[in-house]
Amino acid sequence: MSAHEKINYLEFPSKNLIKTKSFFCSVFDWQFKDYGSEYSVFLGAGINGGFYLANLSSTAKNGSALAVIYSNNISQTAQKIKQAGGLIIKPTFSFPGGVRFHFSDPNGNEYAVWSEQE
Repeated sequence: MSAHEKINYLEFPSKNLIKTKSFFCSVFDWQFKDYGSEYSVFLGAGINGGFYLANLSSTAKNGSALAVIYSNNISQTAQKIKQAGGLIIKPTFSFPGGVRFHFSDPNGNEYAVWSEQE
């Protein structure tokens, strides 16, 4: 259910929707529903959103918001990301409350993964 004045949906660019869906299905077990050939909704990610076909990348360096994903096992998640073709772009580091790393998906979009423990 949508909540008044709360974040409800996120959208990210995708240079290749097929690679995007394959990556997020294999790493995070997200599901997808296509709306034409240039847009795909992701489901099962904690918040719903979509990927739109564009020759762009979303990175913190360029001022984009950073989507941060939680993991119970940060090492295992990092391994799955690498195996699926993602890149660890900022190695695991500590911060008050836990540890996290940043990665890019096959499109070059930047995300982070965090956990309370290594």
